[in-house]
Amino acid sequence: MTTHSKELHQHHETSYDWAAGFKKSLPVAMGYLPAGIAFGVLAQVAGIPVWATIMLSVVLYAGAAQYACLPMLSAGLPIGSIATNIAAINLRHVFYGMPLLQYLPEHKLAKTYCLFALTDETFSVMTSLPNESRQALILPLSLFNQSWWVLASTVGVMIGSTLSDLVPHLDFALVCLFAILAYEQFQSIKRYFPIAIAVISLAVASLFTSNWLLLVAITICMLLILARGFWTQRNITGANNDQ
Repeated sequence: MTTHSKELHQHHETSYDWAAGFKKSLPVAMGYLPAGIAFGVLAQVAGIPVWATIMLSVVLYAGAAQYACLPMLSAGLPIGSIATNIAAINLRHVFYGMPLLQYLPEHKLAKTYCLFALTDETFSVMTSLPNESRQALILPLSLFNQSWWVLASTVGVMIGSTLSDLVPHLDFALVCLFAILAYEQFQSIKRYFPIAIAVISLAVASLFTSNWLLLVAITICMLLILARGFWTQRNITGANNDQ
């Protein structure tokens, strides 16, 4: 490698815009702080150790999956069952890295971390940025966003016992959160099919299992959606052939 190419490589490796990354992380922090604090509080209420709660935010770092972990951990489910459920919940994250591959750091460790830390919110911010600024911001944004989440989780687990005494039935907050999200999605698309599929899948899955309820319900959802897509495509093809 020539001296000129080494200089270019070094510049490329160190050209992160940390100040801009911090600013871009602030809107995410507005959502992460209350959600992370709520996670820490619920973890404390569920009897999860402080160190385990913080480690979940460090090594798992997935809001929905972390919330889902709490009842499974407190119920003493097998690690294999918990891991499989988490993998199913986070499956969508596999596809997040594809549009951003060209903007990932060249350093192997930094690249691996950015792929790990590519949450819904980080992906949303990254894809809203101009192409020319994405490479300089992906690592700082990822680090700052996770820092907000870990900080919030730590605060939540530290004040959990106090807050849970002041606010009874706080563990119902997660149920309310997902109910609100489902309602908002229905309001935006005005279709009953997704809700019907979810209810049917959960009802059928509950007849067969409790430890693997989430995974079975998601699998049934996927099968029903694929069946509907196949049926719709078949009808369209048949209508075109009739013409």
